[in-house]
Amino acid sequence: MNEIIIINKEKGLTSHDVVNRLRKILNTKRIGHTGTLDPIASGVLIVCVDQATKLVQFLENQSKKYQCEILLGTSTDTLDITGNILKKEVIDRSIINKIDDLLSSMIGIVDQYPPIYSAIKVNGKKLYEYARKNIEVDIEPRRIEIKNLKRISDFEFLDDGQIKFWFEAEVSKGTYIRSICRDIGEKLNIPSTMNDLIRTEVGGFTINSSYHLEDIERGNYQSYSMLEILHDLHKTDNEIFISKAFNGMKISFSNIYEIFKDYPSRFIIYQNDNLIAIYDKDEEKHCYKAVRVWK
Repeated sequence: MNEIIIINKEKGLTSHDVVNRLRKILNTKRIGHTGTLDPIASGVLIVCVDQATKLVQFLENQSKKYQCEILLGTSTDTLDITGNILKKEVIDRSIINKIDDLLSSMIGIVDQYPPIYSAIKVNGKKLYEYARKNIEVDIEPRRIEIKNLKRISDFEFLDDGQIKFWFEAEVSKGTYIRSICRDIGEKLNIPSTMNDLIRTEVGGFTINSSYHLEDIERGNYQSYSMLEILHDLHKTDNEIFISKAFNGMKISFSNIYEIFKDYPSRFIIYQNDNLIAIYDKDEEKHCYKAVRVWK
């Protein structure tokens, strides 16, 4: 059962909840996921089963797309609406005239400060452990890329003087949408927080091709093989390469160029539609080295 399933996680469940449910449904303990989704969020969660769990590290770098509803006028300690309210105020409606240009200006490679309520580790402890004990800790920014950021809804003016709207974001690994919401508010000099979040795509796999847990329970779903999930990588079934992979041997640049007429940063070796190995480029040693082999 070495497969990958695209799950549409429901709001209210943790990513770990999804894995636990699937372990019972599929009757296997070997299940992992890529890209944790908070309970407030719904949408695409890539789940790897049995031998496919060894692919998790190779799938985590994929870019992701989200649709997020932001609330202008409220800030919280968790940077989303589930947290304790820190500040609340009436927003001047004229501020909407600045939104579209502001979102465009935030596109690019930036240093982002993650939320204090997150699983990032500092000195061996997760940040949320410090937050729950009210312990101050220095949080280092992380280099991320915002590839696209745009408003996708009309503005909703609430009776209490706050404003909501939806935006779409395409971002690199490690990006926190909650932090984007915080940064929007800071740039406008107003409190803000994330009100809702949907992950719509991960590495080309969209919410339209995902399945709810109930679909999995009924057997009403399609999964992907390990080869299919790595569709965007160079691949070869060269017999000499297969032999080298099984023996953990390096492969020269010249050998690779003969096959691909290129020097990819990563390629895969397969045999009879089964994934055999993943090789990465080693510039320093001028060769390709196996980073994972399936025997």
